[in-house]
Amino acid sequence: MMRYQFIKAEKAKNNAGRLCVLFKVSRSGFYAWAKRPASSRQREDMVLLTHIRAQFKASLYSYGRPRMVEELREEGFQVGHHRVGRLMRENGIQAVRTRKSRRYFSHTPAMGFAPNLLNQDFTAMAPNQKWSVDISYIETRKGWLYLAVVIDLYSRKVVGWAVSDRMKMDLALRALRMAITLRRPKPGLIHHSDRGSQYCATEYQMELKRHGIKISMSGKGNCYDNAPVESFFKTLKAELVWRMRFETRLKAETSIRNYINNFYNSRRRHSALGNISPMRYEKMAA
Repeated sequence: MMRYQFIKAEKAKNNAGRLCVLFKVSRSGFYAWAKRPASSRQREDMVLLTHIRAQFKASLYSYGRPRMVEELREEGFQVGHHRVGRLMRENGIQAVRTRKSRRYFSHTPAMGFAPNLLNQDFTAMAPNQKWSVDISYIETRKGWLYLAVVIDLYSRKVVGWAVSDRMKMDLALRALRMAITLRRPKPGLIHHSDRGSQYCATEYQMELKRHGIKISMSGKGNCYDNAPVESFFKTLKAELVWRMRFETRLKAETSIRNYINNFYNSRRRHSALGNISPMRYEKMAA
């Protein structure tokens, strides 16, 4: 059946007879199958496959079977994992994942450190209780582009971000100020970072204290203390950065902005949130 389906799909570009020989099926068998009306199950599969392909494209080719099932069920389809997995497998629909991320270690002065208030407790009962921050890098043909983000641990939403061609304190500060402006957190929010020099800088820490934000920092060299942001960067690179070659920093910035605003925050399903998007998760709690 799968061979017949492939031959039917390709016969407009290739000779059907040659394809039958190549796939070792009889011509008469193929033409008899092609004339036979599709069963109701096959017609349902064709409709379902159309929606799978649309959702796969909308997810930036990142959804595997589990998230695809959730997406289809939300659209009203009564489907199971086996059926969706079969259709994706038969049609070559597979989430794109590439390289593992490399971690950047910065050399920082032994000053401005704070205790680890978070202590690997990444849960929050409401928005603006715990923020996690970090900086990563994006390669372009014109050089590195550095990305600083602020993530709300309640919904895993990116609430602040900034880019620069240099990894200076101003980069982290702009991301922080964006988050404060958009979210207006109440005093008592925990701000967690690594011990990078950008976060130990006096001006940065004064900005936190000015808004009544508590400072928390990871232990020395312990990347697990900031796992949610590490996970975000890994996802960003696997679903966007490693798939393309950015000609300029501006093109990289535009792609990152679209990814964060139009997909990651608003549409992407997060397993930590019960496979719903950060935006919807926050609306449900409102």
